[in-house]
Amino acid sequence: MQKRSIIPVVYILFLMLPIYWLVAMSFKTTNEILSGFSLFPQTFTWENYTTIFTDPTWYWGYINSIIYVTINTLLSVTVALPAAYAFSRYRFLGDKHLFFWLLTNRMAPAAVFALPFFQLYSAVELFDTHLAVALAHCLFNIPLAVWILEGFMSGVPKELDETAFVDGYSFPRFFTTIFIPSIKAGVGVAAFFCFMFSWVELLLAKTLTAVAAKPIAATMTKTASSAGYELGLLAAAGTLTIIPGAIVIYFVRNYIAKGFAMGRV
Repeated sequence: MQKRSIIPVVYILFLMLPIYWLVAMSFKTTNEILSGFSLFPQTFTWENYTTIFTDPTWYWGYINSIIYVTINTLLSVTVALPAAYAFSRYRFLGDKHLFFWLLTNRMAPAAVFALPFFQLYSAVELFDTHLAVALAHCLFNIPLAVWILEGFMSGVPKELDETAFVDGYSFPRFFTTIFIPSIKAGVGVAAFFCFMFSWVELLLAKTLTAVAAKPIAATMTKTASSAGYELGLLAAAGTLTIIPGAIVIYFVRNYIAKGFAMGRV
């Protein structure tokens, strides 16, 4: 039994090593990082974190990211819910082709859409706004959310719908008070993947923003100074970007496990 537990422990340690290394670097100065190898900071410093929390360029990067990620997650899940319900409950001409077409949008690289989005949002004066990035990410997140939610909805018996309608429920009331609570695990999984894609995506977020809505990912790419790259500051910023994702994973961990069991994650 002990031998079996060694492999998972070694694997977990292997996965945690880059995270530990990032955290350790965040408490070092750039000179110490470049001077040589060390497991622990020789000169422990909070300077990198102080810079992030006192410099508006840095902390507004986190605020901007959280704003457009939240908008995108809410929009994606809200639009995907009725679409997934239609795919799971009704059969219509071209339904399978339409479902496949939605997924092909998700397969395309973000670079394909960067220039069209830039020109479109510049023309309608949405460039450098949180809404611009949120809407651009919807192109990728809505198909993914529809695919995930359709799997969960297909597992709900159709008799539930019929019974509710017989009892006099209108569709909006049934959908919001009975059906959605029955697939809350799917909603949690879909929201998680929408959040994570939007949080880590860089190309569109950097292309569609300049100053007012610049995300932290774009800010982290500009850590060069006259002395070179500020590696300690970059490590501290990277450490802080892990926290939102870790918080979301903690709250939806059970739902993700159910998604794996259903084959939709």
